[in-house]
Amino acid sequence: MKFSKIPGSPATGPHRWGGSSQLFLVSSIGLLVATLFTACQLVSIDYVFLATTGGTTKCAGGQIETYAVDSQSGAVRKADPPVCSGGNTPVALAISPGYANLYVANQADMTVVHFAVAANGVLTSKDTVTLSSAPVSVAVNSSGNELYVVSGTTSATLTAYALSSGTIGSVTAQEALTVPGFAGDSLVPTGVTALANGSAVYVTAYDTSAYNPGGTTTSSANPGWVFGFSTGSGGALTATAGSPYKAGVKPTSLAADPTSRFVYVTDFASNQLIGYGVYSGEVLNFLLNGPFRTGAEPTGVAIDPRGKFMYVSNALDSSVSAYVIDLATGTPSSAVNPTGSSTNSTDTQPVAIAVDPALGRYVYTANFLGNSISGFRLDPTAGTLILTQSTPYPSGSKPTAIVVVPHGNHSIQTVTP
Repeated sequence: MKFSKIPGSPATGPHRWGGSSQLFLVSSIGLLVATLFTACQLVSIDYVFLATTGGTTKCAGGQIETYAVDSQSGAVRKADPPVCSGGNTPVALAISPGYANLYVANQADMTVVHFAVAANGVLTSKDTVTLSSAPVSVAVNSSGNELYVVSGTTSATLTAYALSSGTIGSVTAQEALTVPGFAGDSLVPTGVTALANGSAVYVTAYDTSAYNPGGTTTSSANPGWVFGFSTGSGGALTATAGSPYKAGVKPTSLAADPTSRFVYVTDFASNQLIGYGVYSGEVLNFLLNGPFRTGAEPTGVAIDPRGKFMYVSNALDSSVSAYVIDLATGTPSSAVNPTGSSTNSTDTQPVAIAVDPALGRYVYTANFLGNSISGFRLDPTAGTLILTQSTPYPSGSKPTAIVVVPHGNHSIQTVTP
């Protein structure tokens, strides 16, 4: 490269810089470059754990992948090598309060595996329980002393396990779920959640004897249901008054808000979000003006840590629906982003969704057919979404579940019930 001499600035003469001046200039430039590199370093605020079901040479039954979240952009990057799921076909993940324990439900071999989560995001397998039917969904109560597992493919069972320092202990309660008046119907469970105040557990399921697209039906029962149980000492479960509650046609997932006042259920078959208020005795009643429209085939629902916004992943149109929650009534507004717009689009077939707990600013989906994670940055005032930098992020084959845990010394966005 050729440099031209600046007119009026001779290369020699009384204005030539001496050796000490040149050394000062070089040192200053070096300091500036070092400062810029330091300022551009990625600071991780969260770890994303992703369950993938496609077998690998190392993990034939599926694996758990770990990604770090950049605090400035929300972009994710591989943080640690994947670990085997400890079983076969991981389909659900749950994290404990305090974020020190991860639970993985493996469907094909009917196991739930406990992993310890280190401060640097490293996972270590600890213990395993084997069920009598395939696990579908898992949740941990707010005290971290009970693990709830819902299982079954033609019948539905809710099992509660005692937890001690994260270790899975004995069964404290077990409930067979049936539709009143239709005890012989085939019931498929789809999700479980616990209220933040620890007072109740809710399970979604649908009746395949009454809803069987492409096949025959043998029952006139309502197809979709939410089962409610209040919790007691020693992990006891007691059905709430009026349980089970009608939940559309094919409920696929559910979430409770951080104040334990509202529960929301996605209806895959009707493209709807169903809202409930939690009343005395943990009884559920429909929210007014519901149900609420979603995208096509909603599969997952997540609420931000402040309880202000809600996000639904839609499998068929590969999108995220965004809502503002009325804090007084629990009513979700119309989507604040038009479903299917460029700012709401994911990679192919999102099946699970999560919001980061550290800043409450990022939303991520697990994309089953896209073999990827999609990321969004949420506006903390309006709840609107924009795509994060370089999204989507490639993952292992056929991801099914996603959770996010905070990392580093910073405050976590929470609401105390």
